[in-house]
Amino acid sequence: MNLGLRLHDTKEGTFEERLQFVKEQGFNCGHLALYKMLEEYPCDAAALTPGYAMYIKNAFAKVDMDIAVLGCYLNLAHPDPAELKKIQNTYKTHIRFASWLGAGVVGTETGCPNAEYKTVPENKTDAALALFIKNLKPVVAYAEKMGVTVAIEPVCRHIVYDPKTARRVLDAINSPNLGIIFDPVNLLDFHNYKQQKEICKEAIDLLGDDIMMMHIKDFLPAIGHIESVPAGFGVMDYTDIIKFIKTRKPHIHVTLEDTKPDTAVAARKHMERLYAECD
Repeated sequence: MNLGLRLHDTKEGTFEERLQFVKEQGFNCGHLALYKMLEEYPCDAAALTPGYAMYIKNAFAKVDMDIAVLGCYLNLAHPDPAELKKIQNTYKTHIRFASWLGAGVVGTETGCPNAEYKTVPENKTDAALALFIKNLKPVVAYAEKMGVTVAIEPVCRHIVYDPKTARRVLDAINSPNLGIIFDPVNLLDFHNYKQQKEICKEAIDLLGDDIMMMHIKDFLPAIGHIESVPAGFGVMDYTDIIKFIKTRKPHIHVTLEDTKPDTAVAARKHMERLYAECD
């Protein structure tokens, strides 16, 4: 595994200081979310020039780290046409920037059919899925032109809420420039977490060939919900996930989520131990 961190999960500092913090904690790649990370510089479309990309790329190279994912987590099911156009243009800007950066993928979740990005029953309707696919298509078409991969992340609270729905999106758009970010915990909630092994197996069976990178965290059951925690701090069974990585995804980028500066190393060591013990 090529283990990494979200840069905005490090202790506070400048962009270059945060990169150094990640490297010092033993990681080899980073998840870059411009609006959460580069507070000392603007990140609007006008700012995202080739020179800015080269600065970021060189900063990662200086600490010998990959840019695993350039995050752009906006709502592609926004109901307002004017706002949707702005959102699609932001994705296109990130895709162009990713082509200069050499980022692994441009990552996104799959939204909700309302302006508030709020989980509603309509998320799980065919109408919402059709809307998301329609709005994603021009974004992926632009990614094809720029030689960049867009990777969608299924989340149980969003429109693409399970492996079957994710498969429907991949098949509908049918592009080599569309893939999957697999976060096993994001497929779980209080009602299905006891079926975690079955859900992970289904995701691997249906989506395995198209998984471009992974996010890893853990969870603990709570009253009426599950609570996300760092890897190794909960009850997630990683057995099949680690085997999948080890047998089918050599050197895949795997970024840890929901860590803090004082838990990141323990989470990394936990995943490394499971990987070493996997037959």
